[in-house]
Amino acid sequence: MHGLRRRRRGLLVLTSLATAVLAASAVPTAAAKPRPADPLQRQVEVIHDTGAVGVHAEVTSPDARDSAYAGTAAMNTERPMPQDGRFRIGSATKTFTATVVLQLVGEGRMSLEDTVEQWLPGVVRGNGNDGRQITVRQLLQHTSGIPDVGPEIPALKNADGYRAERFRTYTPKELAGLAMRHPAKFSPGDGWSYSNTNYILAAMIIHKVTGRSWARELKDRIIRPLELRDTSTPGVFPSIPGPHAQGYAAFGTDRSIDVTTLNPSMAVGSGSVISTAHDLNRFYAALLGGRLLAPAQLDEMTTTMPAPELGVRYGLGLAEIPLPCGGSYFGHRGELLGYVTWGGATRDGTRTAVVYVTSDGGQDTQQAMITLMGQELCRTRS
Repeated sequence: MHGLRRRRRGLLVLTSLATAVLAASAVPTAAAKPRPADPLQRQVEVIHDTGAVGVHAEVTSPDARDSAYAGTAAMNTERPMPQDGRFRIGSATKTFTATVVLQLVGEGRMSLEDTVEQWLPGVVRGNGNDGRQITVRQLLQHTSGIPDVGPEIPALKNADGYRAERFRTYTPKELAGLAMRHPAKFSPGDGWSYSNTNYILAAMIIHKVTGRSWARELKDRIIRPLELRDTSTPGVFPSIPGPHAQGYAAFGTDRSIDVTTLNPSMAVGSGSVISTAHDLNRFYAALLGGRLLAPAQLDEMTTTMPAPELGVRYGLGLAEIPLPCGGSYFGHRGELLGYVTWGGATRDGTRTAVVYVTSDGGQDTQQAMITLMGQELCRTRS
C-alpha cells in the first residue's frame, strides 16, 4: 500500500442485506447537484445524499491509497470528517474473532468439530439450545440455531434504553444466559440464522482454550503483528479514543440522537472493536493475502454457503458478496449504534475497500455503500 496518490476532505447488528444487494444498481442520484469527476468522491457524495451525517471511504491497491470524505463530523456543525477517524466497526469484528479461532485450529489446540459443551460446559442449555449438539464451526457459520442476544440489550432498542443503559457492563456468560431465555431457531446444522451470541460464545471459547482473554489474543495475534495502530478492543470503556466523528441513531423514529458514548461489553467477540478505514483495509489485505491464516484455514473461512437472511453467501466470519463485474469479494458489514461500515477485499487481497457512515444506514444508504464497494473492487488502476 505504497505510493499515496491523494487524500480528500469531505465518510453489531448485521441486518438483512438481501434487498440492498439486489437493488445496489438502483442507487438514486441527485441530478440537480453536479458531481465531481473522481469516481470515489462522487460515490461518497451519493452516500451522503441518502441522509448520512458523515461518510468516509478508502480504497487501496499495492501502489495506491485513495480516500474520499463527505458530510461533517457532527450534526449542525461545519467540522469536517476527521482523516483516518476511528469508529466502532460493529459486526466486522466477527472476522477478527473467526481469524483467531482458525489460528488456534491451525495450531492444533482445538477443532472446528469440537462441541460448545466441550469448552463451555453447561453454558448453552435450555429452550431447545444444547451445546452438546453444536460445533464451533456452526457458531462461526451461524448454523447453530442459537438465538441472538441483541433483543435483550435495552441500549440497542430505543432512545430511552440507550440513555438508561449506555454505561452498563455485561459479562459474556451473562449475555449467553440472556440468549438462552429464547427457544432455539432450529436444530444445529438445519438452517442459517445470524446471531451475535455465536461470536460471544466464540470469544469465550478463545479464552478457555488459551487461558487469556479474547481481547488479548486479538491484540497479540492480529493488531500488533499487522501494526494496526488505530485499532483497539475497548472492553468496557465507553468512549472512542483519538479523532472520530460522532455517531447517530434514530431507533426507527424520525429523530436521531448522539450515541457515540457506549459501553460495548455487550458485543465482546461480536462487535466491539474500534478501528479506522485504513486499518481495516490492512487487515483485509493481510487476511485474504494469506498472512494471517494457513491455506487450509483460509479455505475453511472462505468456503461459503447461502445465507438467505442476508442475500449473500457466508463462510466462517466472512461473507462472499457478488461483484457487478463478475465474480465476488469477501468482506463483512458492521453496525453498532451510530456507525455502519462495509469492508472487504478481492479474493487475493490485492485490492481492498472500506466505507463507513455515521448514521443508522437505511435502505438507500445500504444500496449506495454496496454500490461503492462493488465499483471500487471492480476498478483497475495503473
